Amino acid sequence: MKRTRLTVLAAMALTTTLALTACGSDSDSDSDSGSDSSGGAGAVTVDTAMGEVEVPADPQRVVVLDTGELDTTLALGITPVGAAETDTGTMGLSYLPQDQLADIQNIGVVGQPNLEAVNELDPDVIIGSKIRVEQFYDELSAIAPTVLTETVGAPWKENFALHAQALGRADEAQAVVDAYDEHVAQVTEALGGAEATAETEVSMLRFIEGANTRLYGRENFIGSILADVGLGRPAITDEAPDGFAVEISPEQVDQADADVIYYTSYGSADASGEEAAVGGPLWDDLTAVRNDRAFPVDDDLWFLGIGYEAADQILTELQETLAPTA
Repeated sequence: MKRTRLTVLAAMALTTTLALTACGSDSDSDSDSGSDSSGGAGAVTVDTAMGEVEVPADPQRVVVLDTGELDTTLALGITPVGAAETDTGTMGLSYLPQDQLADIQNIGVVGQPNLEAVNELDPDVIIGSKIRVEQFYDELSAIAPTVLTETVGAPWKENFALHAQALGRADEAQAVVDAYDEHVAQVTEALGGAEATAETEVSMLRFIEGANTRLYGRENFIGSILADVGLGRPAITDEAPDGFAVEISPEQVDQADADVIYYTSYGSADASGEEAAVGGPLWDDLTAVRNDRAFPVDDDLWFLGIGYEAADQILTELQETLAPTA
């Protein structure tokens, strides 16, 4: 199986952490190891969007209710027993190791879990977000401890930390975060440093089947990654309600003008309006298009993953597409 750069770096960082821990004194092991409060032998209490929830200290059977949680569990070395699919039929996100997805059972659509399917999997813990499944919380909690973050997208790093705590993988999570930070620094340097990245305006354009086209702002998953690298954003980004996205029609694609454009479709490229817009007269006149700096990207990776595995691969693609050539 091909391992991602993030996984390798995280494994190295975790090995170092464990080695340092092993060198500590006996008194260190008796001290408070964190903010978690024990809820009894083999249990931990975590503070969730729905209040305090007691979870097993080392859950073995995990159900995930969204794509970001699928990314999270795999990044932490856990293969969930069940996962939800998107409303376009995507569960096994294309950028994830497919051999790890083969035995994961479908438990319904994101935001509409099949409670019977979840129950049949006999999970130790269920993880998701309040914004997606608040209406099912009582039923899910009756099946297994259910750990929900408030929302998805922009707070993806905080969500990762909470879910890692609930899964008993705090050390592994820190290794993943450290590896990501190292990769961000390496990519920023490869792109010429902070001053150079700030001078490059990047537009994120997503055509959506059955809805308006979106020009993504700063307050979302992809916006945070661009910000970490220090990349600039076009002025229209500032018009995004709540910082999330400006909605346009495919016929207004000229509003995506920037030094660089990354574009994709959620759903069919034909039904989303992408095929009609890309290659049309407005598209051909965009700065990025004229300079061969408009790049199609994988929607699973750039918009659905919402986790560190996806972020690591996005960083690699940013470097491949934007790094100066000799």
